[in-house]
Amino acid sequence: MLTISRLAATAGVTVRTVRHYHHVGLLPEPERDASGYRRYGAQAAVDLIRIRTLADAGVPLARIDALLHAQPAEFAAAVTDIDAELQHKIGRLTEYRRRIAQLGSGERLVLPPEVVAVLDRMRGLGVSERRVLLERDAWILMQALDPHVMPQRIRDKNAGLDDPETTRLYLACDQSVDWDPDDPRLDQLIDDLDAWEIEHERDGEQAGYLRLVSSRISEASPAWQRIVNTLVHRADLRRTAGHDS
Repeated sequence: MLTISRLAATAGVTVRTVRHYHHVGLLPEPERDASGYRRYGAQAAVDLIRIRTLADAGVPLARIDALLHAQPAEFAAAVTDIDAELQHKIGRLTEYRRRIAQLGSGERLVLPPEVVAVLDRMRGLGVSERRVLLERDAWILMQALDPHVMPQRIRDKNAGLDDPETTRLYLACDQSVDWDPDDPRLDQLIDDLDAWEIEHERDGEQAGYLRLVSSRISEASPAWQRIVNTLVHRADLRRTAGHDS
């Protein structure tokens, strides 16, 4: 007869594991003998080894009791079912791993390939990673708040990157990130951007996601905040003048 510690050692598990198997009803718990100890026979050792083997193979504890008492055909069918469940779980975990691996380049996890291509194109043109990440956030907001405009915006963005003047202004804005808000170079940049806005008829009301993007850009740089605020003010003045006329 074996004490609980000897039983556990025989099966290669801990005493705590044996007690857990008692608790969930997998292994009967014998009564205490006259000395106050619980004694286990050879059958308990065999059952515990079988339980441990099934558990180590990935069989859920809730399924083990039925397997212990199953006939050969029932056992084979149950093992087939358990194997299918494990295969499904493996597939799910593999997908989780794939998605986690994509977190290293966050835009690929949440944005369509066409937008990722735009971001990569910006990097190729020399746009700073700081500005690219702001652009990424803009696309994320657009996709969440105004998804139907995505295809046209992608086309517009690529057309802008094809245009030398648009690209020049984009890079100039990128370079101004650390300028002092009172830097006189900002005056010319603002004038150039305003002229571009007028030429491309971009002084209309902003969509919800664009207002959030403008706020996000303003937070990133005092110089950019001045650019955004000035352009918005000028656009407001033009709209007011247009209404008055």
